[in-house]
Amino acid sequence: MPELPDILAYTHALESRIIGQPLERIRIANPFLLRTISPTVADVEGRTVRELKRIGKRIAIGVDGDIWLVLHLMIAGRLHWRPPKTKLAGRQNLAAFDFPEGTLMLTEAGSKRRASLHIVQGEEGLHSLDPGGIDIVSADLNAFRAALTSENHTLKRALTDPRFVSGIGNAYSDEILHAAQLSPLAQTQKLKPDEWERLYNATQSTLKLWVDRLEAEAANRFPEKVTAFRKDMAVHGRYGQPCPVCGEQVLRIRYADNETNYCARCQTGGKVLADRGLSRLLGSDWPRTLEELEELHKK
Repeated sequence: MPELPDILAYTHALESRIIGQPLERIRIANPFLLRTISPTVADVEGRTVRELKRIGKRIAIGVDGDIWLVLHLMIAGRLHWRPPKTKLAGRQNLAAFDFPEGTLMLTEAGSKRRASLHIVQGEEGLHSLDPGGIDIVSADLNAFRAALTSENHTLKRALTDPRFVSGIGNAYSDEILHAAQLSPLAQTQKLKPDEWERLYNATQSTLKLWVDRLEAEAANRFPEKVTAFRKDMAVHGRYGQPCPVCGEQVLRIRYADNETNYCARCQTGGKVLADRGLSRLLGSDWPRTLEELEELHKK
């Protein structure tokens, strides 16, 4: 799922392309994409784009009359900049937004249709789509800590909950926790003051690193390869590969459709975290330390 750095890269690339331009036409191929009935698509067509905003993991496009088109790409949705009036064809093409100098195309891979478009009126309409998490870019340490300790959860859960923090998902939470040298299963209400400082600083520096990197890439071309798996990441998507800090093998916890990647030596003091499925299968044979894991691999 595109997260804060990816969404900012999209908005950065769109600013020079659509702000000040009329949205001539909206073509929707999949009726399930549009989740609102008022204002209508016809109400938006012909109006000039005035502003772009990020609302969590959503992209909001504001046009004359304080009407907003709010796109949520979910897991497999992506945006593409195409020549004017590009044909809307193929199962993956969900919608096209036509401007004088190009067409913004929304696609979604796979068979599940989770991406959404809301058309809302004014700040009240935008607020109704905001999960309420703090803007981590502008939040200070106290606000960050207050948000994540409002309920007691694991750090992984808290960082990815949009009610607490805006725009962080599975990929960048792995990177943040590795940079902070903290376990993804550490409880928010049990962290020490120095650990909060490490977590806050790691969150700020990790997001800034990737925001700067992705916006630089988007400066000259539209970001066509938005992905949660990037070769320069430290642990996310690098299961079985060496940690760039200590060289130890990156491990994972799998659950549902997601997985958490981490380095046991850097983040958990050498403790191997239990994978729900495998630990239930192996029972007492589940390795608890890196040494036990290495012995298991030798068998």
